[in-house]
Amino acid sequence: MNVHIIGGGNLGVAIALGISKYTQHSVTVTRRQVDAIAHLQNQGITVSSNNIQNIHEADVVILAIKPYQVQTVLDEIKPQLKAQIIASAVSGCSLTDIRTMLGNDLPVVRIMPNIAIQFGESATCISYQTQDHKSAESVVALFTQLGTAPIIEEKLMDAATVLGACGTAYALRYVRASMQAGIEIGFDSQTALAIAAQTAKGAARMLLEEKIHPEQLIDRVTTPQGCTIVGLNEMEHQGFSSSLIKGIKTSLNKIKE
Repeated sequence: MNVHIIGGGNLGVAIALGISKYTQHSVTVTRRQVDAIAHLQNQGITVSSNNIQNIHEADVVILAIKPYQVQTVLDEIKPQLKAQIIASAVSGCSLTDIRTMLGNDLPVVRIMPNIAIQFGESATCISYQTQDHKSAESVVALFTQLGTAPIIEEKLMDAATVLGACGTAYALRYVRASMQAGIEIGFDSQTALAIAAQTAKGAARMLLEEKIHPEQLIDRVTTPQGCTIVGLNEMEHQGFSSSLIKGIKTSLNKIKE
């Protein structure tokens, strides 16, 4: 498969690096200021300031651009499009919006990866319309190689942005807080970070492998009158869960403004 990514920002670069490292597909990335992504060439990725370079060879065209750029970019590339699948990672731009701007019958899929895709660990939510089911299968197969790729209703794409993409920052803030606590209880910063990060990774791995409710795993490390339960209870008294839930809902409200 040939993958053509328009937009060499943080997300576009992460997608390109993930595809290059974890699949056998070829990748082209475009960006107006190409110097910022020139290093990708060391990974075998084609880099260009021209959005239509190699696009005629592409099987999938990924849009990793800002919403205000979509119309301009589609107007530029659509004369070169023949049978490509359009995969949009543009927040707030619906399948119908893209179809209208394209003005043709090319298959369109919405994707919402996060930057952990660079390491093959993204939760990439995908939605598409019924008529594009067959084409969407190849997009799902691609992103399944780069983490997980749940198929969701399009009306949940904003929520997917918050839970999966913004969620990366929330998870990192938890790791940072654990690291800071580790320093307070005696570890140097690097050791505290290594322990906190690996512990978070291990907890997530258990959930993904065992596919059970988090509380069932919590019960395994929570003994009567032990240090785990008193720590959990203090966190809840201080609003740990409620503040996280409120933060996620606040982020969603911001997207919907």
